[in-house]
Amino acid sequence: MALVTAVAGCGGSAPTPQPSATPAASPRQAARDLLAASAATAKDRRYVATYTLRTRNRDERTVTVALATDNSWVVSVPAGLLGGYADAAVFRSTDGLFQCALGPAAATAADPAAPRVTPGCVKVKKLTSGTDPKVQHIFTDWIDVLLDPAAPFSVAVAQRLEKASGTCYSIESNSAALAAPVDPGIYCYNADGTLTAARTSFGTLVLVGTPDPAPASIALPAPIVPGGPLSVAAPPPPPSPTPGTTTQP
Repeated sequence: MALVTAVAGCGGSAPTPQPSATPAASPRQAARDLLAASAATAKDRRYVATYTLRTRNRDERTVTVALATDNSWVVSVPAGLLGGYADAAVFRSTDGLFQCALGPAAATAADPAAPRVTPGCVKVKKLTSGTDPKVQHIFTDWIDVLLDPAAPFSVAVAQRLEKASGTCYSIESNSAALAAPVDPGIYCYNADGTLTAARTSFGTLVLVGTPDPAPASIALPAPIVPGGPLSVAAPPPPPSPTPGTTTQP
């Protein structure tokens, strides 16, 4: 027993185990986590707000966004259809998704080539690239993509856009072979989940003033009409008369 005690005493104390080092998150991963936190807050945010929309070669427009507490929503885009001839809205409720024409755009009222536009909404399963004003996605389904850790894009904290508040994030697609799940660009969020600015393929949005409280529900902005959704592109010009013929008054 004395020998065992002596050997144990001569060995000295055992070295204290060191905790394994935890790898630090990369700046891009940290930025993605911050963006996901902003998106999670935005997903639960309900409000009514207006934004300026600046698009190349177009006059500045005012977009209205209404997100109701019953999860119905509408996003109106002036001059968003028929190449700018018609005001647009995209609406969703428990009844489905609708593309709506709200009437002729104000800036085209005196244009003799302007097509006739009657207010009306058409129910659609989805909007295609030819019928989609796109602006509504940044307030609705793109938020779920920003929350998806497996979505193929990278994130970095970006310089704040002019007139924006909160934190801005630059989003870049990771794959040139696949369609981007959200538009690459810059997205800016306040701490309360309000989108304050964005720069994407459809233009630059900037929040105007302070959002108003959300309504309980939102009604369809125009009556349901037959037919299909309108194109975002301008309609083709009427055919020119054949030389040597006359047209009836």
